Amino acid sequence: MSRHEKGRPLPPGMDEPAFAEPWQAEAFALTVALHEKGFFSWGEWAEKLSAEVKAPGVAEDGSDYYDCWLRALEKLLAAKGLAPQHDVDQLAAAWQRAAHATPHGKPILLENDPQRAG
Repeated sequence: MSRHEKGRPLPPGMDEPAFAEPWQAEAFALTVALHEKGFFSWGEWAEKLSAEVKAPGVAEDGSDYYDCWLRALEKLLAAKGLAPQHDVDQLAAAWQRAAHATPHGKPILLENDPQRAG
């Protein structure tokens, strides 16, 4: 159910919400916040995002735009030494394990990762 169907109309000129899923809005906000804190320039960001959007295998209809966004952010943070890819991969795997270990309908918490050390 969209925001429009819940009785909250979208702003004029918008047919669909800007973000299809909450994680997309979070990735967007994180990128803007990191830029505003001076971790990278907007030019650096645009270069990384452009490379991801133009990469082979990307959906021509743009349906994976925020997947590209996330890959670009991960690569930029790794290039800057802020979040090495290995660390990002380990954390992503921990979240996946936590998700699989969490009962349906309960919040997914990193503490639910069965491999998490004590």
